Amino acid sequence: MNLSLNLVLLLPAVIAMFAGSFSAIFQRDIKRMLAYSSVAQIGYITLAIALASHAGIQAAMIHIFNHGLMKAALFCAMGCIFYRIGSTRIDQIAGLGREMPWTFAAIAAAGLSLLGVPLTAGFISKWYLVQAALQSDMWWLVVLIAVSSMLALVYVWRLVEALYFKEPPPGRGTVAEAPLSMLLPTLLLAGANIYFGLDTRLPIEMTDSAATLLLRGQVW
Repeated sequence: MNLSLNLVLLLPAVIAMFAGSFSAIFQRDIKRMLAYSSVAQIGYITLAIALASHAGIQAAMIHIFNHGLMKAALFCAMGCIFYRIGSTRIDQIAGLGREMPWTFAAIAAAGLSLLGVPLTAGFISKWYLVQAALQSDMWWLVVLIAVSSMLALVYVWRLVEALYFKEPPPGRGTVAEAPLSMLLPTLLLAGANIYFGLDTRLPIEMTDSAATLLLRGQVW
C-alpha cells in the first residue's frame, strides 16, 4: 500500500465524515439534512477505499449498495410528506408520525439502518468497514467511525423527535397518509434495509467477487 496515496484519501474521508454529520445536525430542512448526511456516508466509502485492501474495497461497495437503500427510502418518505403538507422543514413536520404512521415506520427503519443498528443493512456496512480498518492495523479509524456514528444519532433523533414527540403547528389540520402509489415503494425500500440486514448473501458474495477482480494486478 502506498502510504502517500492512503493519506491523500484518508484525510478528505475523515473530514467528510465529520463535516457532513456536523452540518446535518444544524439543518432546519430535512432534505438538506439528508443531503449533508450523504456527504458523511461518502466519507465512509472513501475511507474504505483508502485502506487499499480487499476488505476495504469490499466494505466500500457494500456501503454504496446499502447507503442507496437508506437514502432512497428516506427521500421517498420525504416525498410523501411534501406531497401532503408542501414542506419538509423540521418545524412543519412536527407530529406527522402520528398521522402518517406508515411513512414514519419507513423513516424509522431507514434511520436505524443509517445509524448502523444490528439487523439492518447499515450494520453490515459498519461491520465490514470496522473489520477492514482492523485488518489494516488502523484501530484509530474505528474510534473515528464510532464518533461519527454518534453524531448521526443526533440528527436522526431530531427527525424522530419532531415527527412523533412534538405537537403539530397551529392551523395545520388533519393530514392523511400518502397515496399507495407513493407509500408502497417507500415501504419496499425501507423493508429492504431490514431484509439485507438479515440476509447478506447477495451483497457480500457480489462485492467479494468484485473486490477480487478490482485488485488483480493492482499497483497500490
